[in-house]
Amino acid sequence: MAQAGAVLEDRTLRAEDGPRLLWSRTLPPGLGNLTGPLEVGATVYLGVGPVVYAFGPGGAVQGRADLPGPVTSLDASGGVVRVTTQLGSVNERFTLDSAGGLLSVQERVVFPPDPDVTGWLARAADSVPPADLERAAAQDPLNPFLALRQAQAARGDDYAALSAVRRALNVSMPFPAWVQLAARLDGAGFPSAADLALDRARRDAAARGLDPDVPISRAALGAYGNPSGYVGTLLEQNRLARAATWMTYLRDLHPRFQGGAALYTRYARILDEQGREGEAEEWRQFTRSLSSGTLYNLGPEGLDRVRGAGRLAALALLLTLTAALLTLAARAWSAQWEDTRALGGRYRSWVRHPLSRARRVFVGYTSPSERLMLTLLGAALLGTLGGLHWAAHAGAAQQSPALSGGTYGGGWGNAQLADLTLRPGPDAALLTGLAAQLDGQDGLARSLYTRALPDACARNNLGVIAQARGDEPQARDLYRAALSTRPDLSAAAFNLGLNPGAASLEFQRTNRPGEPRLCYPDQRSVTRAVTGDLSVTLRAALSSPAALLTDPAVGRRVALGLLGSAVLTGLLALSLLLPRTPLPPRLSRPAGFRLLALALPGSSLIDSPWGGILLLAWGGAVAGLAPATGLTGFPTLPELTRGGAQAALTGLLVFTYVVNTLAFVAAEVRHARRLRRDVADTGRS
Repeated sequence: MAQAGAVLEDRTLRAEDGPRLLWSRTLPPGLGNLTGPLEVGATVYLGVGPVVYAFGPGGAVQGRADLPGPVTSLDASGGVVRVTTQLGSVNERFTLDSAGGLLSVQERVVFPPDPDVTGWLARAADSVPPADLERAAAQDPLNPFLALRQAQAARGDDYAALSAVRRALNVSMPFPAWVQLAARLDGAGFPSAADLALDRARRDAAARGLDPDVPISRAALGAYGNPSGYVGTLLEQNRLARAATWMTYLRDLHPRFQGGAALYTRYARILDEQGREGEAEEWRQFTRSLSSGTLYNLGPEGLDRVRGAGRLAALALLLTLTAALLTLAARAWSAQWEDTRALGGRYRSWVRHPLSRARRVFVGYTSPSERLMLTLLGAALLGTLGGLHWAAHAGAAQQSPALSGGTYGGGWGNAQLADLTLRPGPDAALLTGLAAQLDGQDGLARSLYTRALPDACARNNLGVIAQARGDEPQARDLYRAALSTRPDLSAAAFNLGLNPGAASLEFQRTNRPGEPRLCYPDQRSVTRAVTGDLSVTLRAALSSPAALLTDPAVGRRVALGLLGSAVLTGLLALSLLLPRTPLPPRLSRPAGFRLLALALPGSSLIDSPWGGILLLAWGGAVAGLAPATGLTGFPTLPELTRGGAQAALTGLLVFTYVVNTLAFVAAEVRHARRLRRDVADTGRS
């Protein structure tokens, strides 16, 4: 019977035949906004939050389309059902296909890391009161979480419970829901069913373009079922057998997830405690293997270590430069006072005789070699802070959902990628080309890959496009060219049938059998695409100070330090042009200078390269020991807090003071001899 009378009243969908009510469904407000209904033949379509339901005669659910955002419109123009979704400012349009009695989406659906979207199906089942469970499960047989609740309610009846579990596994749904279902099956005491759910999660994720070579953030992983969080729960419960299954899932699909190294290390330590040293070592080796292809091969958290090292170097250079400036200012203090008295005093002379006073700044009393050393220290501090600025931008960009969602592309992902303002070049062309290829836009992908040539990764992916259109000879030529450019490119070797042993290729064989392997850009390539090199980011930062100060990715302290060091380095560079103001020997070593020269090793010796090295060694030792004081810390450099490192730094600090004291005594002796010679020369004259 045609259901031409389907109407939506508040939260209730009603199908009427004249005055007669055929069926009705009431949907709780927590499931999101309702859109529709749309009637096509005997089927009624209704958008509910981020899904579209297809209701058949009697109101039973015939199909469900899971979409990446709340549904905003449904239409059937042109004889097909089209649906529009909107998440934030991103609108996407999809075509629904009901061929074969199953409702599916023709386009690629990439789910955003939004728990409201990815957790909708479980939330819908949880909203059903226990008294309505049987009726709800009968009306919606495609929601496996309802079937699982039935299985849990039938605990005394093994047959009924297992039948409900089988119904839960006999559905089609996106991988985040499969992961959530697997965790619930595990917790309910159905481990074999949980294993099947995880396997289906892998296969669905692979079909949607997720890949182990693409990093994934902690937020995205949490939205995609939070498998790492569940592993933590299993480890706390000492359920190692189940933890092993979930760890394998993570290793297969999301090996590069944020925080993964810490979890792998924890798991290996637990295996060691269980006497399973061989397995523990395998996990350690796997963790080490993840460093390949990352920034400077430091691992997935390499940028954090770069930032930590940058902060340490910046602190050391700041201490070094400050010590040198203070000591040299103390040396010039008395002479500066005598020279400026006739000009109106140390401060008034700036108003009365600014040019003459400018020649008598304390840097004017230093030697050319001392000024050069100060300028080099300032430039080093500027470069280090510029590196921190670059690392902060690179880290923020890499945490963008467009680059840390386990895949690339999709309407929402492409919108996030556009917000990153990629640097034009081969790396950006490769990244955007891959996103287009995953979305099925081979023509656009081919054009973008051409701009990335002669990049080996782009050549491999052009080969995949050629193979997809049936041009096997060209595909093999492209694979060979890619492999000749990069002999370690496992994707090209795999596509040529050479059977390399990379872990990601086992994922390809198992979950995408018969398909050629795409090449994914490594972390270094992605970093270049989103930030450019250090000179690019430093020039952009210094050319727009106002934007730098309000940049949330950098932080105000780094921004102020960067601008301050740029100004200071510029002034020190200009000081190289100043003529040296004579420093009378009798005023060249006042008490304040002597005190600072002893307290700050190397600060009075920077007219010599060895003095500069001594000063840098002191600054590095003090910065490295700073975490022990509790005033600052470098959490990404845990090596600094270990006993051996602390002892070495303490030894270095003592060494600088010993050498500095010897040099200071020698300088005092030379100074005393010079004064005696000057007195003798004055007496003879």
